[in-house]
Amino acid sequence: MSAVFLGVRHHSPACARLVERTVAELRPAQVLIEGPAEMNGRLDELLLGHELPVAVFSHYRDGERSATSWAPLCDYSPEWVALRAGRAAGAQVRFIDLPAWHPAFAERTNRYADAEARYAEATERLCRRFAVDSSDALWDRLFEVEPDGGLAERLDAYFALVRGDAEADAGDRARESYMAAWVRAAVEAAGDRPVLVVTGGFHQPALRALTASGARDGTDGAGWERGADGWPVVPAPPDGAMAGSFLVPYSFRKLDAFAGYQSGMPSPGYYQQVWEAGPEAAADGLLRVVVERLRARKYPVSTSDLIAARSLAEGLTALRGHPSPARIDVLDGLAGALITDDLDRPLPWTGRGTLAAGAHPAVVEMVAACGGDRTGRLHPQTPAPPLVHDVAAQLAGLALDGGPEATYRLDLTDATDLERSRVLHRLRVLGVPGQVRTAGPTHGVDPVFTERWEARSVLGREAALVEAGAYGATLAEAAAVALTERTRSGTAEADGAAEALFDAVLCGTGGLSEQLLEELSSCVRELQVTGPLGEILATALGLWRHDRVFGMARGPLLAAVIDGATEQLLWLLEGARGSSGVDFPRLRAVVAVRDAVLHAPELLSVTHEVAAGIARRIAEDPQAPIDVRGAAFGLARSLGRVPGGPGASGDPARVVRTVARAGADALGDWLAGLFALARDEVTGAAGGDDGCGTDDAAESLIDVLDGLVSALSDEEFLSGLPALRQAFTFFPPRERDRIAARLLERRGVRGSSRSLLRTTADPLLIARARALEESVSRLLARYELDAAP
Repeated sequence: MSAVFLGVRHHSPACARLVERTVAELRPAQVLIEGPAEMNGRLDELLLGHELPVAVFSHYRDGERSATSWAPLCDYSPEWVALRAGRAAGAQVRFIDLPAWHPAFAERTNRYADAEARYAEATERLCRRFAVDSSDALWDRLFEVEPDGGLAERLDAYFALVRGDAEADAGDRARESYMAAWVRAAVEAAGDRPVLVVTGGFHQPALRALTASGARDGTDGAGWERGADGWPVVPAPPDGAMAGSFLVPYSFRKLDAFAGYQSGMPSPGYYQQVWEAGPEAAADGLLRVVVERLRARKYPVSTSDLIAARSLAEGLTALRGHPSPARIDVLDGLAGALITDDLDRPLPWTGRGTLAAGAHPAVVEMVAACGGDRTGRLHPQTPAPPLVHDVAAQLAGLALDGGPEATYRLDLTDATDLERSRVLHRLRVLGVPGQVRTAGPTHGVDPVFTERWEARSVLGREAALVEAGAYGATLAEAAAVALTERTRSGTAEADGAAEALFDAVLCGTGGLSEQLLEELSSCVRELQVTGPLGEILATALGLWRHDRVFGMARGPLLAAVIDGATEQLLWLLEGARGSSGVDFPRLRAVVAVRDAVLHAPELLSVTHEVAAGIARRIAEDPQAPIDVRGAAFGLARSLGRVPGGPGASGDPARVVRTVARAGADALGDWLAGLFALARDEVTGAAGGDDGCGTDDAAESLIDVLDGLVSALSDEEFLSGLPALRQAFTFFPPRERDRIAARLLERRGVRGSSRSLLRTTADPLLIARARALEESVSRLLARYELDAAP
């Protein structure tokens, strides 16, 4: 006997019914299913009695890449029906696809991801031919609402057409070659009994051709070795790689195309009703559920609205020639009856993709009702990865396994509470729901030594733990690997490396963070953005200098991060060019460099003198951003080296006068850079006789700034006021009070400096009002209308 091929669409009730009927009629010796072949020895796990949907979760990790993949199954998945019905009929059931770790699945997180993007041209032609908006509506029209008679032939014709216009990629060719090898082996083993092959319809034409040719390899020329039992050998992961597969609970939300799912049918809740009760009952149920959900949201829906929606759905079913109501008939009927507003975007079921933000509330409830809220549950005897057992033991041992109302207040100076905190943070880093931190330290030098954690929904916790098992067998190991991957994957480029570093500290030091810090030390030497890099340096330096809770102070692990970040930042700052305005993250990065050079010189490969020289060059570079020039001037003075020596460029007063020639805006931006690094240039708080903040220099700079600002025209002052105000925000209130007192003294005015700092309105608003008044006065004078009464 030869093989019988059934090409199916994943998660299609019509295809699932066809598979069930075919197994009953054919009574095959072998049922071969598109699925991970490494699970063939564990098929009994799938049939333990789970509440579907569930998924086979697969993971892979080696020194170069990591991958995860899901193969979801629900009650009406043709693959699940083939497995269940095949076993019930006494057939040998096998999965025949490559393992999910195989390079053929590169960049694919869903084994059953549809190939529709590859045969879009054919489906678009069919959509135009049948006057439907989307491939989902086309599928319903051709298969889901049509009588079952002749379904197999229609499916064959459909998939032959769409595959004929598409070119399989290298991954699909490898998979089809491997699956064909299983089909040939099954035909040989079955003798005169039939073999049923259930795969995605995209693969069916190729499998039929490969099997008929009798070749032992596919179009790429790759052969597949057979084992002693006559079946193709399941490829094993490379030496040193970690790979595995486990069952996880799944949900209708994850299975829904409107939530971003990549495969099969949308609206799983609706099609579950189609599978269980047929399209008429599913249509009635959807109408009722949508109305109930809208009324629960206080959205006005009357009985007449429901009658109108039902009538419209029935009319559309007849008008479109559907023998039974299709999903789109019901949804369009509901939309026509319930939505009276103008919509600014097409209805979501006219295409595919996630539901857009701001959708009409009736549309939101329709999509939610179609999706359903079912969540699968695994049988208690289902094997789980070691991490699940390790987490359960740790939570019990540390009394963290409280109920849904549990709240934990932790003292981080207490050894037991610190360990409890680490366990909760490791779960947080792994994305395991259940507890949320509502209070605690937010960065490495935050003087907060307590935490508060509150219970949250544990929905999805079991699946998250199983999936986190891909990172390691213990909680500490898994958290370390997850953080390391987060850094390696480029999170640092998006401001996440400093957060990852602090997360590593919160999760525990030693073996947990050492691998991550090695990754960060190499990562920081490649970053090209000063702001995030400055955050990394500030976090690492703060922990190295001041930590008394997490065990990181003066530890060797942070040295490489501090050194690499300081060197890279100096290089980036010297190469910075051009823009106006103040970049505050960049200024904070310069502050971090200053602190590293002053307080951790023993960790740096950059010497004090080299850093000062770089600062001098930046301060004198006319191409450098003006705020960076001011910060570099302040950095050099903080390091005890005046840019340009005793000449004009090193005198703060003369430098300020030179910068002021470019305008008040430029002056304000330059001062912001200076004040971010060296406020003592104005306040004189440092004192001393080294030229780095003496009282004489401070008075001189205040006098110069006062003279420059006083000399500005009203227009210039109004234009530069925002930048100047921004520069002085770097001063705390007490220092601003000293500056105000000095200004009053210069003018011989007696009184409190606070009266100068406190106004009845925004100073910028006052300045604008004054400018407006003067403009009106000039206009009146021009027309000789300013005479006194």
